[in-house]
Amino acid sequence: MQKKTFLKSSKFLLSALAASSVLVLAGCSSNPPTAQMAVATQAINAAETAGATEFAPVEMQSARKKMNDAEKAEFKKEYEEAQRLAEQAEWDARVAERKAQAEKVQRSVDDAKRGVEALRNESLRGK
Repeated sequence: MQKKTFLKSSKFLLSALAASSVLVLAGCSSNPPTAQMAVATQAINAAETAGATEFAPVEMQSARKKMNDAEKAEFKKEYEEAQRLAEQAEWDARVAERKAQAEKVQRSVDDAKRGVEALRNESLRGK
């Protein structure tokens, strides 16, 4: 008799645990990804400030599209999708920012090389 009671209580506990796990997981996905949306927006703004619109237009377009899609998903209360898209938008924007920074550095190096070459040519003419 005691064995049946133990089995029934064990099944009840397992059922209760499973039900509470489902509720916890459902609760996690029912929160809007406000923080990630803000981070993605900040990353896009930083990329624009770095000149990514000019130097990394493909990456910026991708970041903006994903952010727009994330906003639509959030509006539809598809929070997991909004979270995923906002994360992707953030990383696309970060790639665009780094690419813009690298291009600016490369242009500075190229300008410096031209300056050195001009000085070299000027000094050779003076001899």
